[in-house]
Amino acid sequence: MVTKQLKGTPEDADLTRADSLAREIFSDIANKWALLIIDALGERTLRFTELRAEIEGISHKMLTQNLRMLERNGLVERTVHPTVPPRVEYALNEPGRDLRKTVHWMCDWTHEHFHHIEGSRRKFDG
Repeated sequence: MVTKQLKGTPEDADLTRADSLAREIFSDIANKWALLIIDALGERTLRFTELRAEIEGISHKMLTQNLRMLERNGLVERTVHPTVPPRVEYALNEPGRDLRKTVHWMCDWTHEHFHHIEGSRRKFDG
């Protein structure tokens, strides 16, 4: 059995340290657009326009930036097909699909506690 070794120092993987790589990664993937992109891709392969249609309110710029970030972090694979015009598709790879399990759980949690949070907000704001 081969175990994966962490590159860098233990401090690089420490989320509590402001200068850690882990915190940078966490910051990248824990934004609303990245989470929605990960959830929308699911087990599918989508083109840019299909993905944008799946996520109401996301701008072309934000979708582009987040797809690049997810690709840079090794969570999304971008495939360019040599056609005219080029056809570009996006899909989650294995680490991205693994992260999607957590994102899906967060979506379920939101649905489960929606009414409680909504009531707390009304009470707090009232």
